[in-house]
This record gives sequence, structure tokens and C-alpha cells, in this order.
Amino acid sequence: MSRLLHLNGPPGIGKSTLARRYVEDHHGVLNCDIDSLRTFIGGWETSFAEAGRLIRPAALAMIQAYLAEGNDVVLPQMLVNPTELARFEACATQAGASFVERVLMDEEASAVSRFHHRGDSDPDDPWHAQVRDIVAAEGGNERLAHYHRALTALVAERPDAQVITSVEGAADQTYQALLDSLA
Repeated sequence: MSRLLHLNGPPGIGKSTLARRYVEDHHGVLNCDIDSLRTFIGGWETSFAEAGRLIRPAALAMIQAYLAEGNDVVLPQMLVNPTELARFEACATQAGASFVERVLMDEEASAVSRFHHRGDSDPDDPWHAQVRDIVAAEGGNERLAHYHRALTALVAERPDAQVITSVEGAADQTYQALLDSLA
């Protein structure tokens, strides 16, 4: 049975990094990074949320088609809205696949701090600076803390979601914890 592995967590916690590594180690797995896909929409720089809204149906269709062919998909995407999360879970179910939830978390203050360093290893990628500007315009650190609290509440409502502690600077340890949780 194919599976949709959803890596949830606050911005900058390491979801995309772990998804890329997982795909490198698991031949044939699709990394459906919606944040990357949204950059394919014209005007994403000035309308980040709108680009996300526009690309999600295409991402859902791609995920469902890939799962239906018997292949796994990893989805590194923060989803705090239960209705939106249910859309992705239903996508997996409709494709005859399992839906596996892993939530990468760190302490709230650490998660907020980590966001401000995301993309430091790739200074040529304008996406990270753009996202930092968007978060700043939406309330900055308070918005990031809100995401953390919303994810904590969401996990409490989803008994199959497993929390993986994501320690800053310990990507290997976090990746191994993810693999162990899937065994």
C-alpha cells in the first residue's frame, strides 16, 4: 500500500530538509513541496497566500495520481487548519493509500528563533527572504508563536499524529527519529 507521509510543523523547523533527504534515500518517492510549487504561480512574491490557494488543487491531483500508481509521496507542509488537513488525508484515502502524520516540533521559543535562520545555507534562494518578509508583515514572532500553539492543539486532536522532536543543528538525529517512527 502506498502512503502519503505528511511532515507537518512550524515554519523553519526542517520539514523541507527532511523531505529532500527522505526522497534521496527512498527511490521513487515524490517530494510534493507545495511551497516550491507555489513559486510556479505568477505573482507569488506579492500574493503568497493566493499562490498557495491556487496551487493546492494541482498538488492534491498530483499526489492522488502518484499514490494511485502505488508510489509514496512525502508532503512537507505546515497545515494547521483541520479542514485543509482533511483534504490531504481524503486524497490519500481516495487513492487507496495510507496517510501518515509526523509533526516536527521544538520548544516554541526555539521554533520561532529557527525560522529567522531558515535559508541561511542557501543565500541565493530569494524564497526564504520573501517568506520572512511575509511573516513579518503578518505579525512576526507572534504569528510564528501562534502557528506553534495551533500545531500543538491540532496534534492533541489527531491521535495518529506522531511528534518528532526537531533539534536545531541535529538534522541527522531528527532524520533518524523520523525513520524510527516509520519502522
